[in-house]
Amino acid sequence: MQLPTDIADRLRTLDQPSIVQAWHSLDDQGQQRLLQQMRSIEWSLVSECLSLSKPGDPVPQAASLSWLHQARSPQALLMGSSSNHVLPCDALRTGRHALSRGAIGAILLAGGQGTRLRAHGPKGCYPIGPVSKASLYEILCGKLLAVARRYGRNVPLAVMTSCATDDDTRQYFENHSFFGLNSHHVFFFCQQEVPVLHATDKQFMLETPDHIAMAPDGHGGMLTSLAHRGGLDWFVSKGVEQLVSFQVDNPLIEPLSAEFLGYHLLSKAEMTTQVVRKENPRERVGVIVERDRTFQIVEYSDLPHLIADERLSNGCLRFSCGSIAVHCFDISFMIRMSHNRSALPFHVVHKAVPLLLSNGTIQVPENPNALKFERFIFDLLPQAERVSVVEVDRNNCFAPLKNPLGSQSDGPEHVQRSMLAKARAMMESAGVHVDDGIPIEIDCAHILDVDDIPHFIAPGTRMTAPTVVGRSIPISITVSETFHKTQGN
Repeated sequence: MQLPTDIADRLRTLDQPSIVQAWHSLDDQGQQRLLQQMRSIEWSLVSECLSLSKPGDPVPQAASLSWLHQARSPQALLMGSSSNHVLPCDALRTGRHALSRGAIGAILLAGGQGTRLRAHGPKGCYPIGPVSKASLYEILCGKLLAVARRYGRNVPLAVMTSCATDDDTRQYFENHSFFGLNSHHVFFFCQQEVPVLHATDKQFMLETPDHIAMAPDGHGGMLTSLAHRGGLDWFVSKGVEQLVSFQVDNPLIEPLSAEFLGYHLLSKAEMTTQVVRKENPRERVGVIVERDRTFQIVEYSDLPHLIADERLSNGCLRFSCGSIAVHCFDISFMIRMSHNRSALPFHVVHKAVPLLLSNGTIQVPENPNALKFERFIFDLLPQAERVSVVEVDRNNCFAPLKNPLGSQSDGPEHVQRSMLAKARAMMESAGVHVDDGIPIEIDCAHILDVDDIPHFIAPGTRMTAPTVVGRSIPISITVSETFHKTQGN
């Protein structure tokens, strides 16, 4: 079978003779599979990626960051602080009003697999509940359901998947009845993929003899994919005015905090981002910096150690605002940026990728050997006319699940320890005593905050056994009477 002319011309234009050679080595079925894949590739993205690294160029390095010497950490609004230029009570009132109007939508970035956790399937399916064994998906969707219960309005949710997780994620949601959410208010969309290039000769790499190695285009691909698949229009049709995006790996996250939303709205920001105070200079989180009233996030891998280690006279890190990947956007800003191709450029990421050798065996490299191309959603920060930064409590909002059991940090045991500590603190605030060593978990679908706890456990109660608080029959009605009436909205 001859390679179709249009595909052959593309490969010739992009200087990819290795794929032509691979094609001629395949039988008819293998050629059909490879052709089907090449027909699905977004070739304009390939051209854009190849333009970032020409054959013969050295491996791309991080751009010069000498300008950081003129930058600083931004002045952040502190959750619950009366010293803010926007008072917490005003922020709460404004955020609650927006939620009660159904003006807030959510985007869950869930394209990752559980491979790094040594688990199969989407990372969102990983069972992380310390008592309940609830998955990340169940916990995060529960937070949206609790908001809907409190304010009597559905929260439209868009879930970004990847080619590797799309089918499994959709099936998982269906098998679990969308975790109580109204299925008509859940929108799935798959992020794009681009070919992986060999770092030396910039040729496409093969995953199998008849399949080009592909990689998702990063969390920044969310905007392009969402717009392309009609997601922005879908949100507008639901009455959404502001969108909050967050990642699937942090069960402590509070993306729809009314106070956070209120700061965003009262600041008239086009984009607001949550940060935690960074104390360890080598912590693997990006830092948000400000220079000449322009904001951007510098990835931890791009931040030179000498700059990361710098401290102010008060002992705090010079760049202390650690990003936790929670962003709120004005939807009109998102729509405007979706028409701007240069708003979210590709970044070159050097990775170790298994290599298919000519003898058919797979070589697993010890060092990075390939180039992947990713967009970062935080690259929208410099594009926003007005930006707001909100500092949240690390203990309440940040426990990312990144590494397998037994790791030094960010493993399941570390995340569960943080979940248990937060639950214990909430119970104590509600006047409930928890005996030492007793694991207590909060059912996020029924308990939005401390105010909901007395509906399930009376103040003064002593807890002596492992419990998922909120799973029992409530003492009093906690669900807004209008909630059930709006399920079809």
